[in-house]
Amino acid sequence: MNHESRKAGKNLRDSKLTEQIIAAAIRVHRALGPGFLESVYEEALAVEFALGGIQFIRQHPVPLFYRDHQIGEHRLDFLVEGKIIVELKAISRLEDIHFAIGRSHLKATNL
Repeated sequence: MNHESRKAGKNLRDSKLTEQIIAAAIRVHRALGPGFLESVYEEALAVEFALGGIQFIRQHPVPLFYRDHQIGEHRLDFLVEGKIIVELKAISRLEDIHFAIGRSHLKATNL
């Protein structure tokens, strides 16, 4: 995340909750370091959220519709307090597809 992105994030709704989420993720990464599967980081982040009193749903299903027909579903790694999507990636670099997936999650959830 570049400086401009962080600066713009200061004006987001729920910035306190966002800061708590980021702090929890940083604690997990500092404790575990790189190299684990996403599922390991997901387990650890769930522990951090629970210890911090943050309400969350893991692997939250989101139905996908086309012309009023359900055609599949997304699974969100975490839906935090019903309003923030947390998508974990255990990779060294984000690619365009990762951003596209994030946008599709937002579109499917109307968040």
